[in-house]
Amino acid sequence: MDAIVPLRDEHRTGPPGRRRSVASRGIGPRSGALRAARMVIGAGVPTVVAVALLTGCGASAVRVDGARDAARVFERALALREFAAACELLAPQTRTQLEHDEQQRCAQALERQELPVSAAVGTTEVYGRMALVHAERDALFLSQFTGGWRVVAAGCTPQGDQPYRCSLKGG
Repeated sequence: MDAIVPLRDEHRTGPPGRRRSVASRGIGPRSGALRAARMVIGAGVPTVVAVALLTGCGASAVRVDGARDAARVFERALALREFAAACELLAPQTRTQLEHDEQQRCAQALERQELPVSAAVGTTEVYGRMALVHAERDALFLSQFTGGWRVVAAGCTPQGDQPYRCSLKGG
């Protein structure tokens, strides 16, 4: 199981069009941004994910809501055991990796993952086209595609200052 480390303390959604300076975001040798620069995303996950997280600025409420809504729909599909619907919300590489690892179609493979199911979704942090959504029992990483937000990694748990450990992730 590989891990994912999100940026910490980098997202603060403010009024539309307002951007915080690099200094006010705490980027420096002792900041969370330096820890994020050492991000471990997992074997095979494109470096583009790390770059997107590192370059993101404050997100609009629409994008934050979109990521949060996608996470809610994914969690609801898992709770209802509608694994085919949950598969539709996976990022293409995540779905491909799951099917490859389990040697089964996505719905059957996803059911075998026994991902934690959360009734409520909490804090949502958006960095560029990537998002970290905290749920009751785990966290999800999402990416914004042309067709909307998709789950890149799920079943993720924080490991203190170490990278998140994720049960499901793309390759």
